[in-house]
Amino acid sequence: MIRLITPEQWTRVPVTLDAKLEQSVAQMLNRVATQGDGALRDYTLTFDSVDLASIAVPVSALESAWNHASSAWKQAFRNAADNIRRFHQKQCRQSWYVDDGDGVRLGQRILPVDSAGLYIPGGTAAYPSSVLMTAIPAQVAGVSNIYITSPPDPSTGLPRREVLATAHMLKVHDVFSVGGAQAIAAFAYGTQSMPKVDKIVGPGSTYVTMAKKLVYGHVDIDSLAGPSELVVLADSTSNPVWIAHDLIAQAEHDPLASAMLVTHEDSVAQAVCKALEDLVPQTDRKETVVKALTTQGAAITTASRKDAVEMVNTIAPEHLELMVQDPWEVLEDIRHAGAVFMGPWSPEPVGDYYAGPNHVLPTGGAARFSSALGVEDFQRSQSVIGYSQRRLSLVANDIALMAQSEGLDGHARSVQIRNSN
Repeated sequence: MIRLITPEQWTRVPVTLDAKLEQSVAQMLNRVATQGDGALRDYTLTFDSVDLASIAVPVSALESAWNHASSAWKQAFRNAADNIRRFHQKQCRQSWYVDDGDGVRLGQRILPVDSAGLYIPGGTAAYPSSVLMTAIPAQVAGVSNIYITSPPDPSTGLPRREVLATAHMLKVHDVFSVGGAQAIAAFAYGTQSMPKVDKIVGPGSTYVTMAKKLVYGHVDIDSLAGPSELVVLADSTSNPVWIAHDLIAQAEHDPLASAMLVTHEDSVAQAVCKALEDLVPQTDRKETVVKALTTQGAAITTASRKDAVEMVNTIAPEHLELMVQDPWEVLEDIRHAGAVFMGPWSPEPVGDYYAGPNHVLPTGGAARFSSALGVEDFQRSQSVIGYSQRRLSLVANDIALMAQSEGLDGHARSVQIRNSN
């Protein structure tokens, strides 16, 4: 079910965003840009089998979804929201100014983007936790206008009830029943019902990812997310049954989800594989789990623990569980991972839902150069330069020489004219 391989045998399975997909999505974007709501309705009928009476979700539907939620569900989501908000409040950057002498004042203003569009996936599962993870950092950053879009459920013509209830809890009342590439186009260009925004965040299908890639520049995006990934780094102190459950939890996301074990002990790999054979037949999403583990899963054995750690850094996974005797010591050698889960009592779902750090994370090896979604993604910096006459007179010749070396005499004169009187 899961391959037993060496580091040399591992290769990253690429997420294909091919030319045919790009052409198809580009056509969709162009149609939404030119036809607006009409294109959104047509695509929603074609792809979601829903004839939208209204693209905007009535506020009463959000209230109804919240009222239908159980008390236990409401309390769990309130608790998670508190944790997420408290964590993200520590990320806030502040404006600053310095006195640089001679009456010169320099600084940097930190400002939120004016508007953000949050894409919440739909399909075979509801993702209200993604509402928490995208809306809360935007709110903490101070974004004035926050909008949610999510594919409609054919049975109701609205996004999933859990998504609506969470939006209501967070007081995000501008919600739309649109999914797929057409939703990204609507946020990028604006339609009669959906606003153009400054930033689009949130994971989605390959169509959504391609759409985000193509609209970047018209609007900012968070990242180009691929299928979810988990690596468990384990030694003989770990519980193989717990690891198997964690790999299954990852694999149930999607047939393309990647769930891998890395260990320097053959006995650990064998025990985890045996546990998977026993547990997978009992899972609710067996077909999805089997396909993911068979095509994307692996148990990678290395010659030493040092080699195992370097294998993790090579993979640069979205999620990394350190199921080892001394996780905090090992952490010092982990350079590339989106989020790290420390020890046996920190399984990945703790981070997916509740602990506070964001679950929108870099995938496909992007943890080598990018980070989790956070407050800073909804902020921008603005440089402030306040020179005085004295300082400009002291440095005018330096600036003029630099400008002239680039052949930009107009730049030089712009400074020199102020120093000529």
